[in-house]
Amino acid sequence: MTADHIWTLKESLEWTLGYLDGKGDEHPRRSAEWLLSAATGLSRVEIYAYHDRPLTPQERAALREGVKRRAEGQPLQYVTGEMAFRHLVVRVVPGVFIPRPETETLVGEGLEFLRGTSRPKLSESDSADVGTESQLVIELCTGSGAIACSIAQEEPTSRVLATDLSELAVATAVANAERLGLSDRVEVFQGDLFSPLEVLVVDRHLLGKVDLVISNPPYIPSADLPDLPAEVLGFEPHLALDGGPDGLVIARRIMEESTRWLRPGGMLAIELDEGCVQNAVKHMSEWYEGIRTVRDLAGRDRVAIGYLRK
Repeated sequence: MTADHIWTLKESLEWTLGYLDGKGDEHPRRSAEWLLSAATGLSRVEIYAYHDRPLTPQERAALREGVKRRAEGQPLQYVTGEMAFRHLVVRVVPGVFIPRPETETLVGEGLEFLRGTSRPKLSESDSADVGTESQLVIELCTGSGAIACSIAQEEPTSRVLATDLSELAVATAVANAERLGLSDRVEVFQGDLFSPLEVLVVDRHLLGKVDLVISNPPYIPSADLPDLPAEVLGFEPHLALDGGPDGLVIARRIMEESTRWLRPGGMLAIELDEGCVQNAVKHMSEWYEGIRTVRDLAGRDRVAIGYLRK
């Protein structure tokens, strides 16, 4: 991409596509579109609609820098600073786990429960405890806040308390909630799983009142980490990936600790490695009923769901 040539959007897209393809990018057209969009501030549709528009010198410089970083193997989401997730676009920064498309399945299950479509029948006494004006959700290991923000945005009756151990993740999730206009119903706390919420227990009467606990925790078995793609292993935080020897170290804690917070019949939904789901189901059976698994869009076991035994 020479500086003396007047580069149009079409030429820039075609050059970037070919260059990244030669560098081994698995999805060079997608990368080229997102990089050009980030450099120009245009949507991907506008890139094609205004294909003859020339790039400014500032846009060319931004595109060159983005292409360089992508060619070095950096995740596209870190280069562009954003990720499309369900009906939102969330900001992501290096050091914060990048939301995955399969996690949209986890969110969908949580929303179906909150809307009553997958809610098991409650006894008359249990029904009295279920609020009709608001539903309380706790999301653990929130990362960028994509899950918390999606639930709050798509289900107006929900209030979400989200936590993460990483200070950077918490700052990113807070910024996303504010940018999306959801900070009135999404609160983010730093700490280990439920621990930062303990200070709210007395004032908000949280124990035994939560409708949904949802989480995409670290779940890759430690021995499988070296087999992850280079752009994942080399750039994304290991804290958000390593699930311990069997992939369930964090998940088991969530299953047990959720029993203090969920109301009877409340739902626990956890995303897991496909090879760990069945073992997770066996562990859940100690406290939960109506346990089931859900497959992701690729047909792999991905989510374990259970309802706190009444």
